[in-house]
Amino acid sequence: MTNNSINKDLTHTEFLKRENSIKHSPYRKEYAFYESVQRGDIDNVMRTFTPLGGSGFGVLSKDELRNLKYHLIITVALVTRFCVEGGMEMETAYTLSDLYIMRADEAKTVAEIRRLHKEMTFDFTDRMRKLAKERVYSKLVIKCFDYVYDNLHHRIPISKIADALGISSQYLSKLFHSETGLTLSEYIMKKRVEAAENMLKYSEYPSLDIANYLAFSSHSHFISSFKKHTGMTPKQYRDKYFRREWGRADKKASVGT
Repeated sequence: MTNNSINKDLTHTEFLKRENSIKHSPYRKEYAFYESVQRGDIDNVMRTFTPLGGSGFGVLSKDELRNLKYHLIITVALVTRFCVEGGMEMETAYTLSDLYIMRADEAKTVAEIRRLHKEMTFDFTDRMRKLAKERVYSKLVIKCFDYVYDNLHHRIPISKIADALGISSQYLSKLFHSETGLTLSEYIMKKRVEAAENMLKYSEYPSLDIANYLAFSSHSHFISSFKKHTGMTPKQYRDKYFRREWGRADKKASVGT
């Protein structure tokens, strides 16, 4: 097919999409999804997961099954690269990728492809989560990580974590600091700020709502804590990473997740 033919088809397809209000998924939403897989953030992957063939997906083939297979292959490729960047051993990541693509090739039904897409997504995510836990931490500290992760939107007194783990607050504090180099309070604040960064990047929630959701004692406390860790106020951070970078990226066609 010549360049002139491609340009003609491109112009016609873009016209039809504008006429029918068809758009690809926003780039920042896709990036948030892939980054969540990379971090092993199963809860966020569940929130951002979009079944193949939903709103925002491009049409890569007029045949429904083949179209979904193409989208699955693209998603596998991107997930693989994000996971390699996140620390997954390269050979493991690419072997997994090959296995899922071969299964997709053998699939006979749309339902089979959709099940495979979900299985692949949560397989990679779970492997990344386990990888993060294998960084020479004891089981108690790993359980502490999990407790903090699951309760960031609540106040988290150290005594409450210790009670949940069945140990004393003093022992937990000493153990956690010796293994991580951080106090538990410092770690909790670090994870709150990281969560706030993602919400400022990938959502439109106001700063006050983010502060309330992440259980900061006040909006001013959120602002001062955020600036201490990032060097920017929440507004400055959003202006830099959301309105400018992600706003521009939204205008580009992007691959569906």
